[in-house]
Amino acid sequence: MRPTLGFVTQLGIDLDDCIRFAGREGFDYVEVLMDGDNRRGSLAERAGDVRSSLAATDLDAAVHLPFPIDLGSPHDRQREGGVAELRACLDVAADLGAGTAVVHPTATAWDAAWDGDRLRPLVYDSLDRLADHAGPLGIELCAENIFGSVHTVAEMPALLEETTVSMTLDTGHARVSGYDEADTAAFVADHADRVRHVHLNDTRRPADEHLPFGAGTIDFEPILGAFPEGWDGSLSLEVGTRDLDYIGESKRRLETVLERVDAR
Repeated sequence: MRPTLGFVTQLGIDLDDCIRFAGREGFDYVEVLMDGDNRRGSLAERAGDVRSSLAATDLDAAVHLPFPIDLGSPHDRQREGGVAELRACLDVAADLGAGTAVVHPTATAWDAAWDGDRLRPLVYDSLDRLADHAGPLGIELCAENIFGSVHTVAEMPALLEETTVSMTLDTGHARVSGYDEADTAAFVADHADRVRHVHLNDTRRPADEHLPFGAGTIDFEPILGAFPEGWDGSLSLEVGTRDLDYIGESKRRLETVLERVDAR
């Protein structure tokens, strides 16, 4: 495997601190969560400074677009507003030099009135329009599997068939949706050409815990080993912490797993 390694920034940790830490620890990129202090407007005001900080530490950027933003609303103006907001976020991401943008392909319509079969085509259309906007900016749009939504991991093959977007595989979300390591590895084997980004989200049980890598019970070796030799996507550690040392330890543990995968 030849993946690049990064981590998702967390609320409560200054972005500059994350960038300096990523440079010291030898990460390839940071994935900026575009919310809270790093919401679109705030990032737009300091995009030049962030870009300079990334360059000074020889880092690339990815972004996690804000959520929940309803891309599958049956109410046209709400859906169009969501698309417009994420287009504006992609413009800011391009100013940061980001090459990947993670998006939640969700719909929040009242489930008593609207079922998933009616909402998914609306999500597909929104995603394709966002991908059309992202492409000329040099950004690859990656839709993430979201448990409890119209696009759990089980619905992602249809999304990939119906749209032009790539995929972010979230390992913890897959587990919450009932996929064990073997199921997730089989998914990877079938869709590795479209899975270009991975959120490494460890859990102890079927819950969205975002533990440090190796602190949960997910066996990541068969999942990562299901990617073909030469796969050159990106792996983001998604750790719910305000202590960056946990992310550094997660990177060391991940590198040990990747060495075992490469030694096969």
